[in-house]
Amino acid sequence: MAGTDDTVADDDALFVLTAVLLTPAQFPSVLGDDYVAACAALGGLEPYADGYGLVLGQDSGGARWTVVVEDVSLVAVAIASWDCGMEYDLSPDDRSVVCALPGWPLALAVAAPGVPAPHDPLPDPGGDGPAALTPPDTDVWGPAQRRLGADEIALRWAQWRGQVDDATAFGPPGGPGPDDGAPADGTRSGPGPDGASARSAGTGKHPGVRRALEAARAYVGSPPPPGRIRSAFAPGGARTLRADGPGWSLVARTDDIAFILLDEEPGDVMTVGRGPELPGLLRSLDALAVRPS
Repeated sequence: MAGTDDTVADDDALFVLTAVLLTPAQFPSVLGDDYVAACAALGGLEPYADGYGLVLGQDSGGARWTVVVEDVSLVAVAIASWDCGMEYDLSPDDRSVVCALPGWPLALAVAAPGVPAPHDPLPDPGGDGPAALTPPDTDVWGPAQRRLGADEIALRWAQWRGQVDDATAFGPPGGPGPDDGAPADGTRSGPGPDGASARSAGTGKHPGVRRALEAARAYVGSPPPPGRIRSAFAPGGARTLRADGPGWSLVARTDDIAFILLDEEPGDVMTVGRGPELPGLLRSLDALAVRPS
């Protein structure tokens, strides 16, 4: 493999553009509600507990390729170095390569210099090769965009939390709580993807929010596939929780409130107040969650 600033000299070289982790604790959630689903979206990879690294690049002809490697630590070091603005030559050993899949599972806005524009490789002449990977369609609201919206809330929690006043978030008993997720009379514009708006919990009961919370409670008694519940660092000793299921995504802080996104409510973010039951639910989910090592 070669970095993107190298001169094209080897027809078999892969010019690396980026890399991502595919582990139970950290995977591109746009690909699925859990780690197992994300592996299935990548040509049916076995969902091994140690996970994989995904190296995305182009060959000397410009074709898109995704190389799946077992050396997760090497890929993690490369990603951390790039995030810090440092150069890192990501060149996994051939013995760690699991497979090379045509196409990219994620949309990239970059390309390797000195090679043709990115394009899918030609299909296998015998028709036995895997179909080229393509990014999920996020032009319309659906599961992929819902999960991307949840990613955005987790990343920009302070901005979203700033839209919800404490009277709503920590209302008195009998007020909005974890069973009372519903849109208020109005909506609040938020900084989320594609103009998503945040709706505060109201006095009614939104059936989709109730279903999501009931599904999350069911996880406590019957743990879901790996990656359905993930826990990450948050300030003040709290944790940022992420839980997903068919048709819904939840983002919460263990010391605060929760936001829920639904397939049935395009572009809306539903706020679930702290209430009497939410703290216990979040603690139970955090106990089940996988965490980055």
